[in-house]
Amino acid sequence: MNKSKGFTIIELIVVIAIIAVLAAIVLVNVTQYLNKGRDAAAKGNLSTMITNSAVYFDDITKGNGTYNGYVTGAGTGDATYVSVYNALVAAGYAVTASCNVALCAATSTNWCASTVLKTDSTKKFCVDSSGAKKESATSTCALGVCPN
Repeated sequence: MNKSKGFTIIELIVVIAIIAVLAAIVLVNVTQYLNKGRDAAAKGNLSTMITNSAVYFDDITKGNGTYNGYVTGAGTGDATYVSVYNALVAAGYAVTASCNVALCAATSTNWCASTVLKTDSTKKFCVDSSGAKKESATSTCALGVCPN
């Protein structure tokens, strides 16, 4: 009797199919973790805007500079706001920003900024000048305040 050594084509196909299924499961999990990390970074960046604006307003009240509004529009305002805004946009986030005065006049002291999260596109994260940090389906900025 002549016995052949090696694997049959069926055995090889079964092994490849098992490896493909395992790779697909790992890929889905890795993508979810990457998006969670990106969302955490976006939330952190938005949260720094609260501290940055407090420093900005403190400097202005001490007479260090001219008050021009921390946020005067989406992507316009104080340099610390613009740098955070640009970092979020570069990471693929669409940032909505507003203030409490029509057309975000230079006298505006209330502001807010929000973005849609990557892990759940139905949720938004919003921060505002009162120090509020909210994650919800309705946290779109309106008149410089995150909605309740």
